[in-house]
Amino acid sequence: MKKPLLIVLLILAAALVLPVINLLQWTFMDKKAMNIIIVDKTVPSVHREKHKSFNWILTNDRFVNREKNRSFSYKKDYYGFIPTRPLKKKLWDRNEYRLADLKELPEKADAIYITDTYGVFFNEWYQGFSQSRRTRKIYGGLNNNDNLLIKEMKDRNKLVVMEYNSFDFPTAEYESFRAQERLGIKFTGWTGKYFSSLDSTSKGFQAWMPGMYRKQYNEPWSFTGAGIVLLQEHKIIVLEEGSDLSNPFPQIVTDETYSNSWNLAGRVAFDQWFDIIDPMENDVLSRFMISTTGRGDSLLAENALINEFPAVIREPVEKRTYYFSGDFASKDIKYCTSRLKNYEKFKGLLYGKRADDPRKFFWLYYKPLIQGIFNEYYTTLDPSR
Repeated sequence: MKKPLLIVLLILAAALVLPVINLLQWTFMDKKAMNIIIVDKTVPSVHREKHKSFNWILTNDRFVNREKNRSFSYKKDYYGFIPTRPLKKKLWDRNEYRLADLKELPEKADAIYITDTYGVFFNEWYQGFSQSRRTRKIYGGLNNNDNLLIKEMKDRNKLVVMEYNSFDFPTAEYESFRAQERLGIKFTGWTGKYFSSLDSTSKGFQAWMPGMYRKQYNEPWSFTGAGIVLLQEHKIIVLEEGSDLSNPFPQIVTDETYSNSWNLAGRVAFDQWFDIIDPMENDVLSRFMISTTGRGDSLLAENALINEFPAVIREPVEKRTYYFSGDFASKDIKYCTSRLKNYEKFKGLLYGKRADDPRKFFWLYYKPLIQGIFNEYYTTLDPSR
């Protein structure tokens, strides 16, 4: 047999055998039984991108539903908006906890993770109808029952994890205030996102931003490079690579104590939506850093902002309440790989060598962050509960 052919056959054999070995290793891992409440109100498609990656981590790390003794289903095991088939009819349902459930539910649950409360809007569900910033809400927003459930979980010293978007539109101002008070933080009203291109004709561009910019500055939108856009109710700040930014990607920088403890990347690029909060008395585990130039610093200062702000905070006493100031769980990962142990070791297939490759965020930061938080908490639970 010719040597090149033999090499090809060996590679193909390894490609077939390794997944089987990884599956067997995963199958014989010890199960970790927990009851976890997952809340996702932002599900405009059947892919469920706003919580699927979290469920992937739970499954991959062998967390199972304590009552059903099986992995958590990203399609069924959550509260929130539920697209129903046939999809072309644009039908939907909701799975909600009622006021009457708020005594028994937090008693049975071990943890709650609110991945996204933004919701689903008319222009997202019925695509192509409107390009305005805000259209009619179909479903969404943090409500009274959510706040009461958070309170009940905290009162029982259970694990509470929340992330962007929990305080901004469409959550009512009063409910937002209650949630912030519950977590001991203050939302500044500012949100932002990285854009690979600020050209108004580029894919993924928010068509309403030029109009908002013209209204505030009385100038045309002339941005074309990569950059970051920051938004408040009636304000917009555009930071473009070169003039305002030396690096267009927001970076998440983690304190060495936590990066070593949970094996997190010390620095990783982030390309999703984020919000800016005042952590008050909470511990800051990770920070966002924006690489601004002098001109960029001036633009921020004009709006009482700086280029560093919290990314992950934790309540300092019981250390069981967390807030992620970014759309961390938003990743449409291939769920079939969740049952392969050590899948993250296939680095060449998962992300590139470039330092600012945003695909690294999930594998080098979010996955070990969730594993660190939930495994650390799991060890404190009473097995006989």
